[in-house]
Amino acid sequence: MLTDLKSSPFARVSGLPFRAVKWTDGLYKERLDTCMNSTVPHLRKMFESKDISHVTENFKIAAGESDGDFDGTVFGDGDFYKWMESAVYTAALGDDRQLLEALEYYVGLIGRAQMPDGYISTKQIISEKKGRDARLGDINDFEVYNFGHLFTAACLYKRVTGRDSFLAIAEKAAGYLKHLYEEVRESGEAQTAVCPSHYMGLAELYRTTEKQEYLELLKKAIELRDCVKEGLDDNQDRLPLKKHEKIIGHAVRANYLYAGVADLCLEEENPELTEVLHKVWHSLVTQKLYITGGCGALYNGASPYGNFFTHQLVHQAYGYEYQLPNVTAYNETCASVGGVYWAYRMFCMEKKAEYAEVLERMVLNVNLAAISLDGKRFFYENMLRRAKKLPYDLIWGQERTEYILSYCCPPNLARLIAQLSEYAYTIDDTGIYPVLYGASRAEMKLMNGCEGVLVQETDYPYDGKISFRFEHMKKNLPVKLHLRIPSWVRGESGVQKTENGLKCLWERKLSVADRGSFLTVDIEDPENTVIILDLGMKPRLTGAHVLVEEDCNQVAVERGPLVYCLEGMDAPAETIDELFVPSDVRFKPEEIEIEGRKVTGLAATFFKKIHGPEYDRNSLYQDYSEEGYEPVPVRMIPYFAWDNRGLNEMRIWMPVVRNRFDSEKQG
Repeated sequence: MLTDLKSSPFARVSGLPFRAVKWTDGLYKERLDTCMNSTVPHLRKMFESKDISHVTENFKIAAGESDGDFDGTVFGDGDFYKWMESAVYTAALGDDRQLLEALEYYVGLIGRAQMPDGYISTKQIISEKKGRDARLGDINDFEVYNFGHLFTAACLYKRVTGRDSFLAIAEKAAGYLKHLYEEVRESGEAQTAVCPSHYMGLAELYRTTEKQEYLELLKKAIELRDCVKEGLDDNQDRLPLKKHEKIIGHAVRANYLYAGVADLCLEEENPELTEVLHKVWHSLVTQKLYITGGCGALYNGASPYGNFFTHQLVHQAYGYEYQLPNVTAYNETCASVGGVYWAYRMFCMEKKAEYAEVLERMVLNVNLAAISLDGKRFFYENMLRRAKKLPYDLIWGQERTEYILSYCCPPNLARLIAQLSEYAYTIDDTGIYPVLYGASRAEMKLMNGCEGVLVQETDYPYDGKISFRFEHMKKNLPVKLHLRIPSWVRGESGVQKTENGLKCLWERKLSVADRGSFLTVDIEDPENTVIILDLGMKPRLTGAHVLVEEDCNQVAVERGPLVYCLEGMDAPAETIDELFVPSDVRFKPEEIEIEGRKVTGLAATFFKKIHGPEYDRNSLYQDYSEEGYEPVPVRMIPYFAWDNRGLNEMRIWMPVVRNRFDSEKQG
């Protein structure tokens, strides 16, 4: 979430106000409706249950309104604040007065739990009231993480409802942080605040209140990282921030860190920190990002790079360059949510299409895959391959579940999905930048005075044809529409400017040079102009870098912005590990229904390897035999729609072979 950036001196674009953009149809609207009607109330039940999460009960105990002791996770407070973001947003969109009043009750409860000095973290407050000194003793108690999500939720609450009650709590908590940092400055030593959500939170406080003290507090929080003694790569504090050159360590902590640093760079020019952001971003997208947009390959590992004498244990972490396993891919959901926040801030700084495209990849693939189509079951980690049975245990199960012991990801997803319309468009002094394509209506007032409603009609991401028209113009003045041309565009594609959708005024075919950039269309008469963007969505086979060992001689299938996968129930084979993709495979898009939702699948013919009588599937090594292949029909589905039809195998990356059959037989 970002508040209005028009006042931020180094934000080259700004978003549109709350309620300005509404999804009108398609995937984003369906996901928003599911979030509103299913996910938000489901999460509320989880947080209110004493026997499941114990989160609201912790606030009641801290406030002296219930008896008992702390239970649940130490970061449960922060997770609840994230849920509050999703709830306030969907309640306002749906005019749910009952939920809005329930939120005001929760705000009051949090205020009653808060200590007089502004401190607010329920585990420690409950311990203090029982005579135990518990504050700031262990960085893994996530106290400042809880503060950060409190700040962000309170700012959104103020922006959406206009009420000051939650913001007053947040400002009081920020005052506690200010005094804490003054003590740290005197001592010269600091502890790392793991998962530094408070960087983004302090930036939000500054933008919401316009109080300079919060910008200064943000700067101090970032500066204090360099005061940490014996820092860890896991927390990105072993090296001073300005010496960061590659992305390492815990993926959520890294993405939150760099999103917060980008927030500071949006407010104050800082060439050194901007250079750091460029280096670590380049490290991510060129060497460590999964094709789905997933971040953080490792369950557990060693850093720096396994050096025998200086290695450190890391977890949920970015690994070596090109270390991207599939079965054991960690890809914590919160990491890719943090990746969206980071990418958006980078885009606001620099208006580069690359940031918007990575943001879209994360949203449409790994983030939507982390939640079931009914909105009630979740993945903590996001694998790219599921086997029928593994000879070892993973930390988390291989199926989505309604409740995860570490419940940080579900509310993070909920707030992201609820707020996606705020990522749809940005504007600057030249015109309009669509960031996320999708059927929508956007009320806009541009800097040149042009004011009206921009209507986007499309079935994107399933169809590449997108039309833009303006209506209800209060001031019909010239405008520039900066169209994002994704790097994946292939085949017949182009842009056309028409008079009321009929008479062609201007057209252009898209070329290789247009990929990964913005194409500017000048619109002299918005009220009577329709822009039609046609992005070629021919399915394509994607290969990986040769050093991604797990994907050697394999391909993934993509269509438009979507990554596709194959599930066992869509292939006539004992195991999908027997299947190979023909190098000249043809795909036929077809509409299918999963969990009551319509998605676009891809029908094709793959090859199934024929094994000889001596083949032993359980043997570690054996003689290679070439017995031939037979064609079999398969159907691939968008990765985000997998694991909604029961437990079965799944693969994104599949071995490829040169076609041995008459290509016409694949039709």
